[in-house]
Amino acid sequence: MKTTLRTARLRLAEPLRISRGVMDARDAVWLTVEHGGVRGFGEAVASAYYGLDAGAIRRLMCHAAVGLSRFATPESALEAVEGETLLPRDTPPAVAAAVEAALLDLAGKRAGLPVHRLLGGSTAAPAAETARTIGITSPVRAALTARCLADAGFTVLKIKGGSPDPADDIERVRAVRQAAPHARLLLDPNGAWTVARARKLLPRFAALGVEAVEQPTLPGDPEGLARLAETSPLPVIADEDAVSLDDARRLAGRVHGVNVKLAKCGGVHAALRIADALAGSGTELMLGCLTASSLGIAPAVHLADRARWTDLDGHLLLAHDPWTGIGGRDGTVRAPGAPGLGVRATTQRTQRTPRGRQARQARQAQQEQRAQQAQQARRGQRGQGDPAP
Repeated sequence: MKTTLRTARLRLAEPLRISRGVMDARDAVWLTVEHGGVRGFGEAVASAYYGLDAGAIRRLMCHAAVGLSRFATPESALEAVEGETLLPRDTPPAVAAAVEAALLDLAGKRAGLPVHRLLGGSTAAPAAETARTIGITSPVRAALTARCLADAGFTVLKIKGGSPDPADDIERVRAVRQAAPHARLLLDPNGAWTVARARKLLPRFAALGVEAVEQPTLPGDPEGLARLAETSPLPVIADEDAVSLDDARRLAGRVHGVNVKLAKCGGVHAALRIADALAGSGTELMLGCLTASSLGIAPAVHLADRARWTDLDGHLLLAHDPWTGIGGRDGTVRAPGAPGLGVRATTQRTQRTPRGRQARQARQAQQEQRAQQAQQARRGQRGQGDPAP
């Protein structure tokens, strides 16, 4: 099997603020695995939280390519993925998930089957209403965003919390509730609170109609999170405290949900093992994601019918998604019926040649120059004593 790598910059349509900081872009590394003239694709995105930059991802994927060369077919490599023998044990989960995704895409195309069928799913393509994230912002801005999203068809809104002043979080949620009275609301402080603070705040959010809270407490204390869940007035979903299969097993039956992200747990088969571990425990599955393109989100969409909560909107936050195929702009993500992952590159991505990059850089320079000239003209019109807009 032949492998190639490519790095791309994924820019967000607008900066996303959460309790840990602000993000306006991510680097993505695309892996292509080719066999017999058929190609499969996978994506891993850089993450400061998980300690992975694009350079590290590329190096690790190069090592993975050496491992892939031992297998005659993608199907035999997939068997090794399922048996957890393809990659070294210390391979970061995001890299393992991307390698697996490329193999699933390739094997599905060779078999003429979509990935959810390869995984033993139903013939119907999975589809789910996805949450749409609203970052830490002013109540007015949050309300406007919520109203627009509800008008577009979104029925689940996830509101980021963890502001320095908890009153700001309460006002933001209240504003969203008033702007989108029929939407289901999820709250995600990204582990910003102590257990004591969470106990005080959760009843107030429950009164505003929040359906569930995701990782309200500081990561690293799963026992504290479990104790909080015992008396919480709304369901508690573990995220940062539920990374691995062992983590999920420890929390099964003790929290209301576990957020499974393929880049966090290691891929589709790892996610299925976690789902099996949770089955019958009273702890339900949430499917989450990092900010990524449709290529990076697609593998999880093929599992969407297995989760109670679906939060697969990472591609919807981008200014331009270089891949397409899973929908979501109407509030519902859908696994394509096409073979493999079912995603394809957009026209803009396929035109990314060296000459095309030079042309884009020239256009950007012209646009920046025009913007500067317009700004200078406006300053001249306002006069020295006029306030800036």
